[in-house]
Amino acid sequence: MPDLDDRCTLRSLASDEPLAGTASTVRRWLLVESAGPWGPHGLLDGRLPGGVGDALHALARRTGSRVLLIRRVHRRPDVEGSVTCIAVDTTLDDPWMGRVLVPSIAHSVGLDPADRGSFEPLSGPLAVVCTHGRRDVCCAERGRPLAQATASVHPSVTWESTHLGGDRFAGNMVVFPHGLYFGHVEAVRGPEIVRAYAQGRIVLDRFRGRSSMPMYAQVAEHHLRVTLDLPEVNDLRLTSASAVGDEAESHFATSAGPRRVRLRRWAGTPMRLTCHSEREEAPSMWKVTSG
Repeated sequence: MPDLDDRCTLRSLASDEPLAGTASTVRRWLLVESAGPWGPHGLLDGRLPGGVGDALHALARRTGSRVLLIRRVHRRPDVEGSVTCIAVDTTLDDPWMGRVLVPSIAHSVGLDPADRGSFEPLSGPLAVVCTHGRRDVCCAERGRPLAQATASVHPSVTWESTHLGGDRFAGNMVVFPHGLYFGHVEAVRGPEIVRAYAQGRIVLDRFRGRSSMPMYAQVAEHHLRVTLDLPEVNDLRLTSASAVGDEAESHFATSAGPRRVRLRRWAGTPMRLTCHSEREEAPSMWKVTSG
């Protein structure tokens, strides 16, 4: 375990690393209830019944989905005698969530998050906080207080989860169904982010990006929202995005009219990107050049 002053989150904060453009690029998700404990690799060593972890890992690869283990802050099952499974599609045009209760976690391996007919539609918001401390200690130290504070105000919509992506941005939260990532979220800010999202707004100073957009488009979106003061979720819509080498371009329809943003890839400050990294790496980032 790293020294207290050498946590990956502290290194990220000290380098003034931008949050925008760091959301994992994932469209479909399957969230499967499991009280834990969770090992470093989540599905593969999470004390699941024999073969279930491998089967869920295979399901993720087969369906192109991110499969997360989730649990309530108090660790008790959401519904006694059942396992809650939540499918999410964060597509830009029609974000959607659905829930199904299965008798045991072994039954979750037959689910397909793309099959909306297998799930009962679920209205948002849903807040998922990474507390996967066995993977990175920052996720426990910063994620658990964030999950607890958020659940104290929004208990029915808050879940803890395995790895969301970007350990050094802990505390990490994703709100669904839009798949909006937030990072470096202090515990006191969690309820605010969920409340704003329920009202159709995005808290921009902790916004990492939307998971269904390429990372360069996430940067472009954040740039437009801040410069044009567009905090409403529906203030802005990505219409096209393309990248060639280190150059990228994104087009948006906004409440202020159509906008084009051009970007260039650049290398950030070299650092150890997680608490368990053995060498420094320069994170790849995108910088707005016009728009």
